[in-house]
Amino acid sequence: MLVSQILKSKPSEGVITIAPGATVAEAAKLLSDRRIGAVIVSRDGERAEGILSERDIVRELGRRGTGCLTDKVDSLMTAKLISCVRGDQTDAVLQTMTDGRFRHMPVLEGGKMIGLISIGDVVKARLEELSAEKDALEGMIKGF
Repeated sequence: MLVSQILKSKPSEGVITIAPGATVAEAAKLLSDRRIGAVIVSRDGERAEGILSERDIVRELGRRGTGCLTDKVDSLMTAKLISCVRGDQTDAVLQTMTDGRFRHMPVLEGGKMIGLISIGDVVKARLEELSAEKDALEGMIKGF
């Protein structure tokens, strides 16, 4: 299965972004309000400068306490993004996410963001693919 197939199944509201100068408290509120696990840091809403996840915020809260909530998101974000493109195979994306121990990956086209997929999206797609394969094999065996 391809990343493009996952994107088709997701709401087309675009990628949720936050400006690099926003506070960590603003990012936490955005994550909570939107019920998402990560937000892309971007000045223009098209080019990703970094990603900030709930894990990043919790890690810093554990280290420093609530003082980190007034920090700017660009001081906590992961700036070295690992991304994928529409034509990537989901198995490869899942392996990259597992090896890197991260749960969200921007999808880029021509350097611009066209989506954000989570490890949950990839696992769900893989399970659907396996179920379809199982059904096809059962159909062949039973003669349907």
